[in-house]
Amino acid sequence: MRLHRRPRDPRPRRAGRPGRPDPHSAELRELVERAIAVKIDVVVGDLKETGGSGGHPGREVLNYGHTLAHAIERCSGYTVRHGEAVAIGCVFAAELSHLAGTLSADVVRRHREDFSRVGLPISWDGAPFSELRQAMAVDKKARGSQLRFLVLDDVAVPRVLAGPDDDQLRAAYDAMLQAAEGQQS
Repeated sequence: MRLHRRPRDPRPRRAGRPGRPDPHSAELRELVERAIAVKIDVVVGDLKETGGSGGHPGREVLNYGHTLAHAIERCSGYTVRHGEAVAIGCVFAAELSHLAGTLSADVVRRHREDFSRVGLPISWDGAPFSELRQAMAVDKKARGSQLRFLVLDDVAVPRVLAGPDDDQLRAAYDAMLQAAEGQQS
């Protein structure tokens, strides 16, 4: 099993250069505080999980990346950390959005680069796709046999993609693996 991470830059970290944030930095503290504030706003805006207004998925937006993430956790015997699995799931969801024609290749690239920049994995090949697909079928967001994914039409423009076919899912998974391999070389 391999978690694919971008190769680390062997040069010393300098101010202004991207790198893994210091866990005690003001920058990381601000990012965490902002993330918590966004989550609070989303939950307060959709307390009963009935959806948002104007087509926004409401509280379900907090599930971005979680469909594949939960499958990875299940297939790995819960040896992959939740945050790592979600990062991989977000890259997968971005690839799926791109293949559906709603998300630019640039935003997909930004997913890979930003997660890599903070030391999170961007793909996982620890189980055959068929096992991951089977594990996704029992996800809480599925409706009957239909999978549902939180995807993006652009940065901060989420929507639900219901019932993508297996060919789309496989193509997104393959694209995720290929992009990670390309970053490794």
